[in-house]
Amino acid sequence: MCLISHSNRGRSCVVRAELHQLISANSYAQYAVIDSIAVTLWRICFNWNRGSKMSSTDTEDIEMLSRVISFDEVVKTSIETFRNTFGAEPELAACAPGRVNLIGEHIDYNDGFVLPMALQLGTVIVGRRNGTDSTCDVVTCSDSIQEGTKRAQFDSSTIAKGSPKWLNYVKGVMFHFRQPVPGFDAVIHTNVPVGSGLSSSAALEVATLTFLEQLTGKPVPSMADGAKMCQRAEHTFANVPCGIMDQLIALGGRADHALLIDCRNLDTEPIPFDAPELAILICNSNVKHELSSSEYPVRRRQCQEALELMGLNSYRDATLEHLKALENANELLVRRARHVITEIERTKAAAEALKAKDFTKMGQLMTESHKSLSEDFDVSCYELDLLVEATVATRGVLGSRMTGGGFGGCTVTLVQRAALADVVKEMDTIYSRKTGGKYRARFYLAQPGNGARPIELGEYLR
Repeated sequence: MCLISHSNRGRSCVVRAELHQLISANSYAQYAVIDSIAVTLWRICFNWNRGSKMSSTDTEDIEMLSRVISFDEVVKTSIETFRNTFGAEPELAACAPGRVNLIGEHIDYNDGFVLPMALQLGTVIVGRRNGTDSTCDVVTCSDSIQEGTKRAQFDSSTIAKGSPKWLNYVKGVMFHFRQPVPGFDAVIHTNVPVGSGLSSSAALEVATLTFLEQLTGKPVPSMADGAKMCQRAEHTFANVPCGIMDQLIALGGRADHALLIDCRNLDTEPIPFDAPELAILICNSNVKHELSSSEYPVRRRQCQEALELMGLNSYRDATLEHLKALENANELLVRRARHVITEIERTKAAAEALKAKDFTKMGQLMTESHKSLSEDFDVSCYELDLLVEATVATRGVLGSRMTGGGFGGCTVTLVQRAALADVVKEMDTIYSRKTGGKYRARFYLAQPGNGARPIELGEYLR
């Protein structure tokens, strides 16, 4: 994901130097203050994918786009926190990205197809063995943590979920790793906005898995096995009955590609997404959700009930004709099933559109997806509908939809790069006015990134 800074200067190195003066290593709050100022921003990019090519449009001045802490700063802050907390240098590090789903929502747990891409922002874990058999001491640097302590100890031989909640994601992966884990000290940091629908939870789970593989020297057999392990962790330790998409894309993301995932057999197909004339715009509504206390589990039960009433074992065998079997059922079940059936078809069509570089068709399918999520699946909200409505009415927009679990979070928009500044300004103006100033949207440019991997700490420890 690319970043925009509040400046009109023409060199990212100048902006980077100024950022170091503006903020301390552990402060997100000052970023938020700076970000609230409506001034022109200059784009810099993450070092998430070192050596990846950059287009000439990286030097454009775009208004109103938001800045988040860079990947390098995430790593550096993690290392510095580790030194200050544990009095030693970390020896291991791992990272895993957030994701944005282009299309295919709430169908990963219904044997559907999904089409996400990994983001160039994510979660980092640095650490080392501490010489104990099983004592684990973990610190988070995230200012998004609102409950509990930011440091906690537990025993890897007797793992149980509890407080603080953020640690349950780590514990869950360790529990399902099914290998002895020696005692370790670790620091966790992230630049994935928590609660925004960009899968900060899966980024933490997959980063934990990648860290454990290094710590123990025991890699999981396959990407699918790793994804299932992290999914079980979220089911059992975070009480979220999520599908498999978020974990798979965090493991299997590829720069400059979206990833078509068949959620029935977990086959994946990287699909090139190379369109320099277009931009993928993420808009965070700043309406936050927590899926374990939302309607997410209800939707899953409704989908299963509808499937059983249609006499089918999988939605992959369902067509709109099968909805006739629900004519005497609750009308909600008809709408839930209709969304799943049509969203599966839309996602397959979207993959073909990307392959053919038919981005107009891709945008149309995205907008149709949002309508279905809002009207049939009831997982949108006033703020997300408002953002999509404002977006698709703006010149240069090919399509827009909510992304993630819903009930808040983000929209994703496919837009002509030449119209990007006008689109962002229009969305920001309408959203601020129609929400009465209660919410201020944040905007990010997304760029397909790589999946989870170890981090070479040498260059950071010099």
